[in-house]
Amino acid sequence: MRVALFLTCVNDTLYPDTGRAVVRLLNRLGVEVDFPMAQTCCGQAHYNTGYRHETEPMARHFAEVFRDYEAVVTPSGSCAAMVRELYPRLGERARAEGRGQSLAAALAPVVPKTYELTELLVDVLGVTEVGAYYPHRVTYHPTCHGLRGLGLGERPRRLLQAVEGLELVELPGAEECCGFGGTFALKNADVSAAMGTDKVRNAESTGADVLCAADNSCLMHIGGTMTRLKTGMRPVHLAEILASTKEEPAP
Repeated sequence: MRVALFLTCVNDTLYPDTGRAVVRLLNRLGVEVDFPMAQTCCGQAHYNTGYRHETEPMARHFAEVFRDYEAVVTPSGSCAAMVRELYPRLGERARAEGRGQSLAAALAPVVPKTYELTELLVDVLGVTEVGAYYPHRVTYHPTCHGLRGLGLGERPRRLLQAVEGLELVELPGAEECCGFGGTFALKNADVSAAMGTDKVRNAESTGADVLCAADNSCLMHIGGTMTRLKTGMRPVHLAEILASTKEEPAP
């Protein structure tokens, strides 16, 4: 199976190890992974800030870059939700405004084959046991886009539960937002910080060593809060846990 990795802006700029982890994991499962160098931002930040028309060329470019692959995988629930939920809306709005159906037609083939990592593993590859080893106590935070937008449900937990050596503990208030929300954290800094503090205090109460999530933007916010509160926990992306083995353990 030939899969393209859509790394996303945040991961490419700040968390490239997450992308490397995705490639190691999928290669271990026999999947050929390409990284199209022409990929750019999916336009989520622009769209969410109200620049809908400015997002359209970015969506069209995404479709051109990834159209020839069997599947597109991204280690980001928010960017996967942008493609799957909001790209069709972009295409329909363009058509409704009399600007033709070319955008909708361009997006139609790529939208349904774009997957968040746990969707690709569980739904497409049909695996939950991926040969991972991670001897730590872990609690899992389901991010808003993954939980509500994509409906990831138990997929991440099933993958974590199958990791050798990993003790998974439930996070109190797991379904509550961490407070990041992209520009929400900038426009509502005090509320965002308070929500982040609640999330970290709940995570601390589990006694876990690691807080895991499937979106580095949320982990960035939570990790910053952990640093300010001087906790002993670490934020770790799910892909890095699943890529970890006895022979090549995660840092």
